Amino acid sequence: MLKPKQYILIGLVAILMVVLYSLDIKGLVKPKENRGMQATASADGQAASAVVTAKSVSDVAKQMINVNLAADIEKIENQLKGASGDEVLKLNEELAKKWDDVNQPAPAGFAYEAIAEAQPSYEHWLIAGDRFTDGYQNFRDTTATLGLVNKAIDAYNKALQLNPNSLEAKTGLGVAYVTGTQNPMQGIQLLLGVVKEDPKNVKANMSLGLFSMKSGQFDKAVNRFKTVIAEKPTPEAWFYLATSYENLGMKPEAILAYQKSKELAADPSLSDFVDRKIKELNK
Repeated sequence: MLKPKQYILIGLVAILMVVLYSLDIKGLVKPKENRGMQATASADGQAASAVVTAKSVSDVAKQMINVNLAADIEKIENQLKGASGDEVLKLNEELAKKWDDVNQPAPAGFAYEAIAEAQPSYEHWLIAGDRFTDGYQNFRDTTATLGLVNKAIDAYNKALQLNPNSLEAKTGLGVAYVTGTQNPMQGIQLLLGVVKEDPKNVKANMSLGLFSMKSGQFDKAVNRFKTVIAEKPTPEAWFYLATSYENLGMKPEAILAYQKSKELAADPSLSDFVDRKIKELNK
């Protein structure tokens, strides 16, 4: 079974590759192309949201973990089928913890959603939204992505009904709108509102930086990623900063940023890719 740190590294490489392959040769999705992609995603999302269930997500997630741990989780799921009252809440709490322990946020999101439905609170809906967010960003079955986005949106909206001033819920909602809907500008406005109140907000600045990259505003992206790095210098942030510098023709800065992403990630797959990029930039 993979260890949590290995999942993180695999997820990082996957995210970086998705960003790269969503860009053209110079690293830019042209606006018209991007709009077409979003329209398709929205249409697909309606179908995905209809078929994404706790069971379908759980079945995929179990394939990613140890057989014995999967059996333990299935036992709890079977107990839930005949449970009622307080027992349902207790079993869902146990199930959520089990999924968290094996770093599977997508199915954990459904367990936390059930907890929030049984005991509605801002905290419960926020954690459900956060798990669905981690799920759609990392889940193995990409056909479930847009369904999980919709789940996240629903959870964050319910959190905001209970705490309208929550920057955490506004950030999660904004990221979800930008990531998987046909209305990214609604998400952008939410995220801009968050950074107006909290200029150093890492999640909001990261998402705004990625949107700036996709819309070709690499100078704005640089500023967003610099803000993120000042607060939380992750491999992702350095990589995106490097890509933005590269698209601005700032080769020395791009090389340094790529090297920082490589050092922090310490992952062979990313290291090989970065080495090739630096070799290209040094030509």
